[in-house]
Amino acid sequence: MTNPQDVDVKITGEFEPGFDQILTPEAVAFVAELHRRFGARRDELMALRVARQAEIDAGNGLDFLPETAHVREGDWRVAPPAPGLVDRRAEITGPTDRKMTINALNSGAKVWLADFEDAITPTWSNVVSGQINLRDALDRNIDFSTPDGKSYALGEELATIVVRPRGWHLVEKHFLVDGQPVAGALVDFGLYFFHCAQRQIDAGRGPYFYLPKLESHLEARLWNDIFVWAQQERGIPQGTIRATVLIETYPAAFEMEEILYELREHSAGLNAGRWDYLFSIIKKYRNHGADFVLPDRNSVTMTAPFMQAYCDLLVRTCHSRGAHAIGGMAAFIPSRRDEQVNATAFAKVREDKTREATIGFDGSWVAHPDLVPLCREVFDGFLTDKPNQLDRTRDDVKVDAAALLDVRSAGGEVTEAGLRNNVSAALQYLAAWTGGLGAVAIFNLMEDAATAEIARSQVWQWVHNDINLADGRRITRDLVEQVIDEEIDKVSAAQGSAFDADSYATARALFVEVSLADEFVEFLTLPAYERMP
Repeated sequence: MTNPQDVDVKITGEFEPGFDQILTPEAVAFVAELHRRFGARRDELMALRVARQAEIDAGNGLDFLPETAHVREGDWRVAPPAPGLVDRRAEITGPTDRKMTINALNSGAKVWLADFEDAITPTWSNVVSGQINLRDALDRNIDFSTPDGKSYALGEELATIVVRPRGWHLVEKHFLVDGQPVAGALVDFGLYFFHCAQRQIDAGRGPYFYLPKLESHLEARLWNDIFVWAQQERGIPQGTIRATVLIETYPAAFEMEEILYELREHSAGLNAGRWDYLFSIIKKYRNHGADFVLPDRNSVTMTAPFMQAYCDLLVRTCHSRGAHAIGGMAAFIPSRRDEQVNATAFAKVREDKTREATIGFDGSWVAHPDLVPLCREVFDGFLTDKPNQLDRTRDDVKVDAAALLDVRSAGGEVTEAGLRNNVSAALQYLAAWTGGLGAVAIFNLMEDAATAEIARSQVWQWVHNDINLADGRRITRDLVEQVIDEEIDKVSAAQGSAFDADSYATARALFVEVSLADEFVEFLTLPAYERMP
């Protein structure tokens, strides 16, 4: 292990009250050792992403890997479900602020995805405060009060915590080892594992994780090696860690079997999302013209043939290997004033969760505690007295590469309303993100960075492919800039004196950079993070 007094480890972020309890010399040394052992491999894998993109641009598109056919054809299974992860019929997602920590754990969901990724702005304060909140929750030493006197405290039956660290592409600029910033994923994983792994074991569960943005089984292999080393270093039995991988990038959809295989001793399943997956399709095939141009994002549902193929393949892959298949997000925020809005939205959520349960998913995500009972009710009806649907192996599913690549099967149009929705949602999200808030209520939906990513990438795709709106107008840079200004004016009028002109000026500059630049920006959070102190 690295010496706790290692002079080549520097933390440049401010030490707020309580931070010294998380950033102890021993915990900092643990993260530093993670970086020294695994940081170079992470860098190599990021370079492989660039090389793979060049191959796709050159016409060597995505397909199932011939060199791993033996894995897809082999007879193997992942480890049995771990304590607290046997029944996952309803999972709630959200950031790790103190109020959300309490509400999510009390929500009645089986699992809480405690998010250090898309649902938070990775300010230094948010990153470390989230670790404090998780530790305090496990110690049952957490409460929260609002300025108007409303109090929150933990109940008796709590959801299982599953932490989502940042994706491999992000670094933590406030944590330097040998002069280099540590990968945000290693900071998030390392601090949580160091402080909370044994706490979770003592509580009858374990250190569990959601792994985002993976693009290959080699990236899963890196995580598995990290798990093996971390457990050995901390004296925890091998296989105690469990990880669910989000299949939210286009390349990962072609390597589901291999990803499960690499993590098999530590695998807890796969998750199927929508916005990040569509964002990845645009990103990976951005130079392939009209065949990969998507219509208005809200019209591309999971029932589109290429999305149905993705879901069916995920369920079949998981269940054939004994792993859970977890469905996507219901992001609706119930209204306290308009019951008709609620009735319409609840009907759509019920329809979506019923579709997921019907094709074999073992559970699904919601963003608001009020949706947990609905999600549980739907899956209760399918599961009856079973904790999951692992017995449904979906041997009827036959999905080839062509089905996953058939993006044109989405149909649909590009409309002015769709353009305006993308622009407004992204601007509102970026204005909040740069102010430190990563989970944002927009148009009665709880949005995170995935929404801003698909929104801005669609605008880039439409402009760079000379796409016309349904009314015949060409989507040009000038039209987009006009819409940007008009949508900011709408927000300003709606917010009145609460409108923050500086935040929206920053959001406007960021949105223009990531939606109208000549070259596609890989992740909007990269230039956004550079602007952060």
